[in-house]
Order: sequence, then structure tokens, then C-alpha cells
Amino acid sequence: MVCIAAFIILALIGVFVALISIFKPKVGKAYLKALKKSWGCLWKKVRLQKCETGFKEDVKNTLLSRIMLKHPKWVKPLSILIEILSIVIVLIAIWAILTAVKSLLALWALGSCNVTKPSACTLGAEICSIDESEPANPIEATGRWFTEWGEIFEAVPDKFRSYNAIDYNFNYITINPNEVEDLPTAIDIFDPGCTVCMSSYKNQKSTAFFDSYNVRLVPFAIQDADGNYKFKNSETIVRYMFATEQYHSGMSLEILDRIFTGKNSEGISYQNKFNEDYTKEEAAAKIEQWLKQAGLKDEEISEIRKTTNYPEITNKMNENKNIIENELKIKGIPTMIYDGKKHTGLFKTSN
Repeated sequence: MVCIAAFIILALIGVFVALISIFKPKVGKAYLKALKKSWGCLWKKVRLQKCETGFKEDVKNTLLSRIMLKHPKWVKPLSILIEILSIVIVLIAIWAILTAVKSLLALWALGSCNVTKPSACTLGAEICSIDESEPANPIEATGRWFTEWGEIFEAVPDKFRSYNAIDYNFNYITINPNEVEDLPTAIDIFDPGCTVCMSSYKNQKSTAFFDSYNVRLVPFAIQDADGNYKFKNSETIVRYMFATEQYHSGMSLEILDRIFTGKNSEGISYQNKFNEDYTKEEAAAKIEQWLKQAGLKDEEISEIRKTTNYPEITNKMNENKNIIENELKIKGIPTMIYDGKKHTGLFKTSN
């Protein structure tokens, strides 16, 4: 293990030695000689051959040379300590390599290098992540580490499969209540409180996306493992959208459009007001105000208000949650399905 640990350490300090060797060539030559010896030892280990004991002893003698003269009794315990530290270094190196490989595979297969908490990965797509709860103890953390490998390998085949939007039985609202027969269908999953979803919606409106597809909008309020909602009033908004759609197909788009594109008299976006300021009651009152401005009567709005608390609305939300998290295994939104592919992250105007 000493020679393997030595190779790892020598490999890590290679950049610094290269800089030093510009001014002190002897250092570079000594480094290359030691690296060559350590590599030879490592290569023999890989081929299950016996490593040269000479190199191992050279390393130990270099580290213990001064101690041998002053404290000879310390040599044996320190030699054992070097062996133990070598094992630790090798294990850490193996763990680091496996973690790096896992992160790269997760980024490719799932769109985020962090399986449990996608928002922690800065390399993935711009998303509002659907995070899992943090492990409570080392045993749970170890189990999660292996579970993440399983999720990654399970997701790999999905990279090569074709997606058809009409294959998923989502509860949705429509951009156009009368879908055009000749247009392909697209699924657009969003959270009303998600800023990336807001930007994505604006980009879709500024392009021909809504005119090129029969877009089925799937409102989804992100929850954590404890059932808490990621954004303050997303649940209320989603309930009102489904309840409004039930009585007036297409009218619920009025709610979404106001939240994603509207601003109050102070120039503050309504999405920000819903996320930061409005209570649940204030959020419901604002939505009802918009519905009234859109032409609905008081009795119609009253019926919609009652419907928001019906079990059928809760069932619709739970059915969508099951498809999103268990069937499609989506780690973040917005997520769109169109042209045979699943697209996660911000919809860009260049798409």
C-alpha cells in the first residue's frame, strides 16, 4: 500500500513540482525518478505481481531517517502508522474516483451531478430541483450512496428511448381548448413559484412554441420528502388552476399568465409576491380578483373556490406527482416532452 499511496501523492503534487523544477531542475529529476519507481510498483500491483520492497523501504527510510538517529524505538510504531496512513490514502483516492465517475454519469443520465439534491450541482441544467431529504445518519448516508448508483443505472436506458407526450396520463390545462389535429402534442411541466419556469414560459411565448404544438400545461407544486412545498403558494395556485379548468377550459391560463408575466402597481412581479408576501388567503383573493376581471361571475368564482378543496383536485395533483417522480423520475423542472425527447431545464429562445 505504501508504494500505491506514494504514487497517488506524487501524482497530486506533480503540477507544483513542475513549476519548482523550472528553477531547480534537480528537483524535477528526483521527482521523475521517484514517480517512475512508484508507477512501476503500482503497475505490478495491478498485474497481481509482487512489488519491489526496495521502493517501499526507500519511502519509509526517507520519512524516518532523522527519527532513526534520535529515537530508534519510535521507528517500528511509526512504520506501522505509515502503513495505516497509506491504506487510508488509497481508500480516499478510490472513493474520490468513484464519486467523480458517479457525478459524471448522473450529470449525463439525470441532468444533475447530485442525485439527491440536484440544486447543489452547478453543472446541470438551469432548473428548480426536486430534492430528497438529507440522510439522518452515516448508515443512511451509505445506503443512499448505493441507491444513487441504482438510480443512475436505471436512468441510463432512458437516454436512448423515445418519449411520446400522449403516453402519459397527466391532468393538465390547455393553451388552446380546441387542439389542432395536425399539430404534435407537447407536455410542459412547471411550478408556478419556479423562477426558471417563469423564464421558460416567457421564452415559449416569444417564440412559436405554443403555435407549433398542442401544449398541455401540467402545473406541479414541488414538495420535499416531508411534504412541505418548495414555494409558498404553489399548492394554492395549482388547486385554483385545476378547479378553474374544470368549469372554464382555457380560463386557468389567465392565472398562469398573470403570475408569470404580470406585475403589480409597484412594478414587482406577481410571482415574487406569491412566493414572498401573500398569505394563503391573500393568494386566493388575488386569483379570484383576476378571474372576476376576466369576466367570471361571483357565483362561478364561489363554485371554483369550493372545488379547490375537493378530493378530486387533490387526486389530480397526486396522480401528476406519481407520474413525474416515479414514472418519469424527473429531478427538476421545467421539464418538457416534445419531438420524441424529454427536455429538462430552461426553454431557450434558440430551441
